[in-house]
Amino acid sequence: MIDLWQEIYGTIKRNKLRTLLTGFAVAWGIFMLIVLLGAGNGIIHAFEQNASERALNSIRLGGGWTTQSYEGLKEGRRIQLENKDLAATEKYFPDNIITAGATLRQGDVNISFGQEYINISLMGVHPNYVESEAIKTASGRFINRNDVKERRKVIILHKKSAEILFGKSRTEPVGQFVNAGGVAYRVVGLYEDQGDQSSLAFIPFSTMQTIYNKGDKLNNIIFTTKNLTSEAANETFEKEYRKVIAANHRFNPEDEGAIWIWNRFTQYIQTQNVAGLLRTAIWVIGIFTLLSGIVGVSNIMLITVKERTREFGIRKALGAKPFSILRLIIVESVTITTFFGYIGMVAGIGVTEWMNSAFGTQTADAGMFQARMFSDPTVDIGIAIQATLTLIVAGTLAGFFPAKKAVSISPIEALRAD
Repeated sequence: MIDLWQEIYGTIKRNKLRTLLTGFAVAWGIFMLIVLLGAGNGIIHAFEQNASERALNSIRLGGGWTTQSYEGLKEGRRIQLENKDLAATEKYFPDNIITAGATLRQGDVNISFGQEYINISLMGVHPNYVESEAIKTASGRFINRNDVKERRKVIILHKKSAEILFGKSRTEPVGQFVNAGGVAYRVVGLYEDQGDQSSLAFIPFSTMQTIYNKGDKLNNIIFTTKNLTSEAANETFEKEYRKVIAANHRFNPEDEGAIWIWNRFTQYIQTQNVAGLLRTAIWVIGIFTLLSGIVGVSNIMLITVKERTREFGIRKALGAKPFSILRLIIVESVTITTFFGYIGMVAGIGVTEWMNSAFGTQTADAGMFQARMFSDPTVDIGIAIQATLTLIVAGTLAGFFPAKKAVSISPIEALRAD
């Protein structure tokens, strides 16, 4: 056995370029497959996490601009949602809506406590906001119905905002009063969110409308649904809902520019379809990359065996058995493909781990929320090992068949080979 390994080492040492080319084909095929799968998984995992952190049965509505003239009114009108739209949402769809609420924003508000201050936006919300959005209560509580009903001056701060305002004085935030543009709010809770952004603080929706003179206007309507378990059912509901809002503001119900509806259920289905296509495309590209590695290994092994036909003839003339020559070729093939396959696998896993540390929690500002764009771009170790074994087997077979043919010819014919 020692002699065998010495022969393999000597062969590799004499043919460094050939060995490196074979090894590169193996390592590159494994490396690219793992990196492609890792990158694809990062995008797919981000889709899935974005969906899982928000209620899939929630819908958000916002005003837009009309693109069609209707009942004597010109196109290009701004549709501003109002309290009557929220009331109509709750009134006309009791069989499909669980809870409904609205949001209203006031930007550029200075909030201070003692000598510390921050500049953020205030968001007036209803209690159902926390049910449909990716925020969690870190301490205290969120806005409740009594806060909205009584127009209480209470506020929920982001935990990072609380650290800035109360960190130096080491004061417990919950229960303290902060000054927001001359209005005193009592802190009743702290929250944390997906993107760990601290640019928002929440107050009761009714308080926002009253203190900041918003009248009956609102920015968005958010509600959770029931009994809508298919894409077709959701599309039918959206059409009926558009008719109700269209009647309030006198625009064509078919005018999709007048209001926008973000239905997370239908978006989730579409995202899953896209993720499936992406997963398939990545596997196809990865498999062809792996096949290119297999072809490269096969070609190099074919050339290797052809070049060594004369050597095999000399071995046979000296009394070597065909089996010993075959064993030499097979062990050499397995050694090269295993070694370089392992290098490719480790390098690929290393790159995916780097992607995970560098971009694994990357988020993007999607306007009303923070969305993950890349998450956990890793590959199952089993897949990496299977891909490596596939190339090892391919390299072995690529060396076995031509070697078997070469050792089957007579020593005299082998010695005549160029």
